[in-house]
Amino acid sequence: MKQIVLDTETTGLDHKQGHRIIEVAAIELNGRKVSERNFHRYLNPERDIDEGAAAVHGLTLDRLQDEPKFAEIAPALLEFIGDAELIIHNAPFDMGFLNAELARMGLPPLQNKVIDTLKVAKELHPGKRNNLNALCDRYFIDNSHRTLHGALLDTELLAEVYLGMTRGQESLLGDDETEEEPQTLSASGEVIRMSVRVLAASEEELAIHAGQLADIDKASKGACVWKQLEEQA
Repeated sequence: MKQIVLDTETTGLDHKQGHRIIEVAAIELNGRKVSERNFHRYLNPERDIDEGAAAVHGLTLDRLQDEPKFAEIAPALLEFIGDAELIIHNAPFDMGFLNAELARMGLPPLQNKVIDTLKVAKELHPGKRNNLNALCDRYFIDNSHRTLHGALLDTELLAEVYLGMTRGQESLLGDDETEEEPQTLSASGEVIRMSVRVLAASEEELAIHAGQLADIDKASKGACVWKQLEEQA
């Protein structure tokens, strides 16, 4: 199934109070890699922007006056999304705003399957900070250029975070692609197996690994298979 990482910026925190989307971005994942296909638009919200929201994303109504309205870009956005599985951090927030905008147009709400990375992060790392900055630090993703929130930048970072959080699941689910042992040919045409260099994990990496297993074991109430296997080894 096609997967799309999506994010929005808004005039305020509650769409039920009439707040609107002012920026929307989406990036397609292709084979667990961030593709070059993306959708990004700034929008004229046709209303004031709360000071608190402006302090987060830095966008002002003056800056957005000449941008299109949501109804103008909705067809292109819906075409880009299609029936893809959506990956969103704090999904109820963004989905609430998107569906409110569609309702203003007389359109039905989105029916896409949604993965809420905030929910996933809380299950993997209970009791820890799980905002986007914290997750970037946890998965060694460079976010030093993120001085303000921005939908396009945040989708790029979230895509890397999601791939980091789910790394290894493709093999558990039965990935058809298998990595062949490196080989070459001798002058006579005989296949020669090449040795593979193995890099041992550092003490810091082992400590991080152990901490993640402990978090998973706690969240699953002692059902972490990896931790059980390590204890038996």
